[in-house]
Amino acid sequence: MSPGELLAYWPFVLGLLVTGAVSGVMAGLLGIGGGAIIVPVLAFMLGLMGFDSDVVQHVAVASSLAIIIPTGIMSARAHHARGAVDFAALRAWVPFIVIGTLVGGLMAAWFSGDALRIVFGVMALFIALNIVLPFQRQLMAPLAGYAWAHRISALVVGYVSALMGVGGGSLSVPTLVAFGQTMHKAVGTAAAIGVAIALSGTLGFIISGWGREGLPPLSLGFVNLLAVVLVGVIAAVMAPVGARLAHALEQQTLKYVFAAFLALVGLNMIWRAITG
Repeated sequence: MSPGELLAYWPFVLGLLVTGAVSGVMAGLLGIGGGAIIVPVLAFMLGLMGFDSDVVQHVAVASSLAIIIPTGIMSARAHHARGAVDFAALRAWVPFIVIGTLVGGLMAAWFSGDALRIVFGVMALFIALNIVLPFQRQLMAPLAGYAWAHRISALVVGYVSALMGVGGGSLSVPTLVAFGQTMHKAVGTAAAIGVAIALSGTLGFIISGWGREGLPPLSLGFVNLLAVVLVGVIAAVMAPVGARLAHALEQQTLKYVFAAFLALVGLNMIWRAITG
């Protein structure tokens, strides 16, 4: 890429830096890996630059998963320092999370960009409603003692997280709460689960996007390396700030912040898919 081409990308670079700062704070605050911010913002910016609408959503989802790797590590470390990571839950969930996420990443190429937006939006609204009206807890609490319930939940969380491009916190946090975890413990454990989701999902998107035409410069499969480096570094630095905020808030306040955030993002994604 020539210096002139690089210079033309400066608004994109600036947007990535801002996205990294905000997503990092949200990753630590909510245990969501920052993907719920990275995916819509990155897709919007790539769309403004003239890339195909189907390609930009896949690139945004894939790059978000790759970015979550360093963010999730920093966030998980910060929560672990406060004793908020359940390692028994990690051992039970991670193998099935990896399988579900890898399959989702490999299958993502079969979905259109609008289909991925609809999946993202509908799931975000479902999760937000579940936090305000916790019907999932009533349905799943009786299953908390069954290993198969945890395994199936991990597979579903991994698969859907891959299609959404999130670190799984938006799905695993309410699930872990339904299985009896406190909100703070669920957020911390979800941050660690997000690392496994990000690693396997990124691999799936690299394979499924390999050789695809129309990708942005510096892409590896569907993963855009420029976005990964810029957003990933800033987000990883800012994630501990969000973790400190999370432990300064009451659990009930944290739940409502989480729900409102997901609802707004979900509505925006559905609107974009409908209006094209």
